[in-house]
Amino acid sequence: MSLNDDPRRYEHLSRIRLEDPEAVARAAATRRRHPGLKHGTQNFIVAADHPARGALAVGSEPMAMADRRDLLDRLQIALANPAVDGILASPDIMDDLLLLGALDGKLIFGSMNRGGLAGLVNEFDDRFTGHTAEALEALGADGGKMLTRICLGDPDTVATLEATAKAIDSLAARKLIAMVEPFLSVRDAHGKVRNDLRADAVIKSVGIAEGLGSTSAYTWMKLPVVAEMERVMASTTLPTVLLGGDPDGTQDEVFASWQAALALPGVRGLTVGRTLLYPHDGDVAGAVATAASLLNNTAPLPADAAQNGADARIPVKVSE
Repeated sequence: MSLNDDPRRYEHLSRIRLEDPEAVARAAATRRRHPGLKHGTQNFIVAADHPARGALAVGSEPMAMADRRDLLDRLQIALANPAVDGILASPDIMDDLLLLGALDGKLIFGSMNRGGLAGLVNEFDDRFTGHTAEALEALGADGGKMLTRICLGDPDTVATLEATAKAIDSLAARKLIAMVEPFLSVRDAHGKVRNDLRADAVIKSVGIAEGLGSTSAYTWMKLPVVAEMERVMASTTLPTVLLGGDPDGTQDEVFASWQAALALPGVRGLTVGRTLLYPHDGDVAGAVATAASLLNNTAPLPADAAQNGADARIPVKVSE
């Protein structure tokens, strides 16, 4: 499909929600599941949970993600590429995509905490207002994602850490992936929350986040691509997916940084939203195809895996 401006193109979604709200559950129950994950395959997840936190901006455009019809067009273009393995979304967007039949054969990750609204006075008290582990299990989802911003100067951080730990345990009890996205964060002189993307800060956030919950058996890291990424990846044994974030720099520079990071041990794929859904040139299909070409899907099984007692064939899944 292509982008279009027919204002009625998604009118049927409103009609279904009005007359037959149980259609969402039926669509989830009858959806064809992803065929399965294999070692050596880096997976590609498109992220679309930003609006639920009031984060509508892309680059210099403050309301880029405000038009839901336009966003659904872009998501369907991305998901139509067979190299895209799945979606990370808030409940409202997930339900729309289920009703559209756009998630057949795809991985599903729900967005769990969206209460730390962009610009909110208590933004660091990031309440779990989205998907619950119970709801994700009912949807037949593969896991849930939680944003975990750690501000050492804000007392709300401890509540977020506790809630994240409980969510990890709730997901693990259902054998669902907990995709944790940690940052060391601060408020700048204007009161805006900023994430510290220096390697040392990212490494410290990983150390804190990977210790949350009573088990890490189902925990993954979702990390930004930063300078000295080799040091960052040396800080964890957990499966890690790379996030895109708000695009900074040229598209070629962004893709080059992803390619270098994807070559590192432990990196299991990409979870990207705005960079691909709203590329500078407007070509969503082209941006998605380029990102897909960066994934390494030919990694050989290590010859000494059996001797080391490590099953290198454990399936991996990916994610914003």
